Order: sequence, then structure tokens, then C-alpha cells
Amino acid sequence: MIFDKIHVLVTFFCIFGFALYADPIPDWFLSLRDAVYEQKLKADEVAPLYREAKRRAEESLSGQGLYLMLSRCEYMMGRVYLYDARKDEARKDEALARFEEGMAQAQRSLDIAASSAAWVMLAENLSQSCSIQSVAYVIRYGLDVERYAQKALALDSGNTAAQILMASRWVYAPAPFNNLKRGIQMMEDILNNFDARLQKDDRFNVCSAIGYAYLQQKNTQAARLWFQRSLSVYPSNQYVQELLSKI
Repeated sequence: MIFDKIHVLVTFFCIFGFALYADPIPDWFLSLRDAVYEQKLKADEVAPLYREAKRRAEESLSGQGLYLMLSRCEYMMGRVYLYDARKDEARKDEALARFEEGMAQAQRSLDIAASSAAWVMLAENLSQSCSIQSVAYVIRYGLDVERYAQKALALDSGNTAAQILMASRWVYAPAPFNNLKRGIQMMEDILNNFDARLQKDDRFNVCSAIGYAYLQQKNTQAARLWFQRSLSVYPSNQYVQELLSKI
């Protein structure tokens, strides 16, 4: 029963990668982020963008801010490896290495000073790591994902990435652990109340989550509308295209 609960939590945290920003993002990071969400390039093609983002981070940042940005870079590259692992199992090891490094960098940032953004990065990298780790690892660490998101919100209640993590538990968990109506409402509240703080990937993730919830409710008309809204942000995203094709 305990494992079932942990497995459910990890599963819905890993369906989408969530946005990571409670602070301004430098322009040089956006090309990496957008390449991840566009899903046009394979991992080896994204790798130069990842290396350049790390180089720019090390060149222009220091201390807590540097570690936070490096954690974001690791997370993004890990997600690309994980997506490619659907067809190449060996890429899972590369993904895991990136997520573990992302957690280490987030912890370095937290060791200097607690921040909402760093707690989110620790949660994000852990959630993705759990998706490819052993059952024992998931049992031990899986519930920490939500705990870290709560710590992020305690420091900044307007952190949209943490809000999305919390709302997602009600959308992506399988029945009877989900609450689709509640999840939809929480996601819509993020759109309505925090529009000024939403990044491009925030908006994509919220619209995708609402579409997914409606799809589970078999409300195909509403699901199609929300999937189309998410694809208006990242038209080439293959995962949402696949969901839309099921309607």
C-alpha cells in the first residue's frame, strides 16, 4: 500500500516536466529550454545547446545563482535523454546521470541559502530520477518530491512551478487517487491568478494538464481545445500531439 501511494505520486510528477522559474531567465537559456519542449531534436543535437548554456552560466553567474542555473541545465538535458530512451534504452543511464547532477547542483544552491527556485529544482530532478530508478529508491525518496514543492511554496506562494507540481497530483494520478475536477480548477486558478509570472513553458504545461484531465473525463471537446492551446505554445511537441491524436 505504501509503495502504491509513492508510485502514484512519482508517476504523475514524471508525465510532464514542469516549468522551473520563479525568477528572470537569461536569454541564452531559452534556446535550450525551447529545444526540449519543441521535441524536434534528438539528444545528440540538443547537447551543444546544453554545453553552451552551461558555459554561459559559468561565465556570467556565481554562487547560489550559478548552481541553480546548472541544475536547470542538467534537468533539461536529462529530459531529452529520457525522451530518446523510449527508442534507445541505453539513454536512460545518461538521463539518470544528468538528473543526479541536477539534484547535486540544486543542493549546492540550497546549502548557500534556501530559495523557492532551488527547492523546485531539487523536486524536478528527483521526480525525473525516480521514473528510471529502482523500486527501493522510489519507496525511499518518491514522497520527497511533493515535500520539496511544499517547501518551495512556503518561501514563495506565487511560485508557479511549485503550484503546478501540487496541482498535478490530482490530474495525473490514476483512479482512485486522482481528483480531476480539483486538478482542473487548480490549474485554471494558476492561469487566472498568476498570468504575469507564467513563462512560456508554464503556460504549455498548465494547458496540457487541463487537456489531459478532460481526456480522462472523456470530455473530448474540452480536451481538444486545451491540447490545441498547449500546441499553440509549442506546436511540434510530440507528446501532446500523440494525446490529441487519441481524440
